[in-house]
Amino acid sequence: MKQTLLTSIIIGSTIATAYSQVQNSHPNIVLIMCDDMGFSDLGCYGSEIKTPNIDHLAKHGVRFSQFTNTGRSCPSRAALVTGRYQHEVGMGWMTAVDEHRPGYRGQISKEYPTIAEVMKAGGYSTYMSGKWHLTLDGSYGKPNGSMPTQRGFDRYYGCLSGGGSYYRPKPLYNNMDSISAGTLPDDYYYTTAITDSAATFISRHNSSQPMFMYVAYYAPHLPLQAPEERIALCRPYYTEGYDTLRYRRFERQKQLGLFPADAELPVYEYEFDGKRPAWNNLTVKQQQQWINDMATYAAMIEIMDDGIGKIIDALRNKGMLDNTVFLFLSDNGSTSETGLIKQLMADLSNTPYRCYKQWCLNGGIYSPLIISFGDPMKDNTGKGDWSAQRAHIIDILPTCMELAGVKYPSLQFGNADLPGISLVNAITDVNTTIPRTMYYEHQTSCAIIDGDFKLVRYNNTTPWLLFDLSIDPFEQNNLHDKYPSKSEYLEQKWNDWAKTHKVLPLFNLPWGERIKHFINLNPDQSGKSNE
Repeated sequence: MKQTLLTSIIIGSTIATAYSQVQNSHPNIVLIMCDDMGFSDLGCYGSEIKTPNIDHLAKHGVRFSQFTNTGRSCPSRAALVTGRYQHEVGMGWMTAVDEHRPGYRGQISKEYPTIAEVMKAGGYSTYMSGKWHLTLDGSYGKPNGSMPTQRGFDRYYGCLSGGGSYYRPKPLYNNMDSISAGTLPDDYYYTTAITDSAATFISRHNSSQPMFMYVAYYAPHLPLQAPEERIALCRPYYTEGYDTLRYRRFERQKQLGLFPADAELPVYEYEFDGKRPAWNNLTVKQQQQWINDMATYAAMIEIMDDGIGKIIDALRNKGMLDNTVFLFLSDNGSTSETGLIKQLMADLSNTPYRCYKQWCLNGGIYSPLIISFGDPMKDNTGKGDWSAQRAHIIDILPTCMELAGVKYPSLQFGNADLPGISLVNAITDVNTTIPRTMYYEHQTSCAIIDGDFKLVRYNNTTPWLLFDLSIDPFEQNNLHDKYPSKSEYLEQKWNDWAKTHKVLPLFNLPWGERIKHFINLNPDQSGKSNE
């Protein structure tokens, strides 16, 4: 199957005109990232979930069909804010432990500037609301140099850690000041608070300066929590079960132009624990749990979408909307964590891709990316075109830099050349694609995409798999034995990258054992500066 884009072949004057109107005027930039949301969980990517505000951005912007992340929260956030592969900036694994290895310090390095520092140097006011997850656990509030307001943001509201309650998140911060969970109102809900904080930053912004805002929603990350009245609205979506809904999402994706009309929905056997059960093979109790959990998950996304609508309204009320660029993405694919029911949810969320968060197959690393200019309710922007440009989360910083007309600073230490590319050309001409070589590693799951070929493995104890993504985007036909020289060539390229980007050596240890191993080696985990 040759993967092609079937809609909107000609860009015309829409996005190109909108871009030309903002490129010389230092546009406001609103970068929105959600958490653990699968490739197909937006209406504009095939979902039954109601996301009208995000869909409006997509309808009047450009959607990417080949955008990738790192497969996990901390690494993706590190790559996003620095424009570099995560290991190079000290976030090769998670914030759970400082491994005292250059690529694995548990928080982002001071050696390279963040997106906020780059934009601030270019004359932007900088704000962040939401999940940070780039500071070593247990070091919050200390002068370690890795808090948001220590890394270029003028104002910050949100939770520093990777997970927790939506009703009583912790550790919650306003700039450098800790907020006690006991002081939160009874009706507090983290997604809404992230939105309200972002809207407040906009209302108080000095419009004589351009604005860069990073909104990092925690939704729909576990735990699954939403108001019951919102869950009830979503339950009817899911009574037919995941087999029917997965097929329906794929048919919708073909109608939207993501995949050819003759493409067939792949059915994957579970990589780790056998055959995937059909919906009718579940017990009634399991079916009801899946319906309720999926409805909760959907409600969490819909509440986030409501919030994006409020942010758009705040910009409109401030008179800033027509000169604003929006970027929306997810940090990784949907997760299979916590057991069978969640895995079956993730099968639907990641339609049609294989595997899940934390692995480097496409279900783990493929994300929606939407870039939209100006007021999404007007007709002077794009028309919902698709770009097939292969892209990586390290491309977000150079894209924002080109949009804003700002320069990357000279560095006293390290390499000033960014490994990513600006995606502006892919926005203004969706028919143009640039061949890329992109690299991935998380918890010894490794991959390289070189042109149309992808070499990938689940971890460093399993064999490499080779796929031709141009005809096999769903990673079904392993070509490793058919093209051994190609596999060997790509493996060597990956190894060369790993040696020069602080990736090695790899440690294939379960979460708890990995933390214990490195704490035993380095008992002082007090969150000192990672200089």
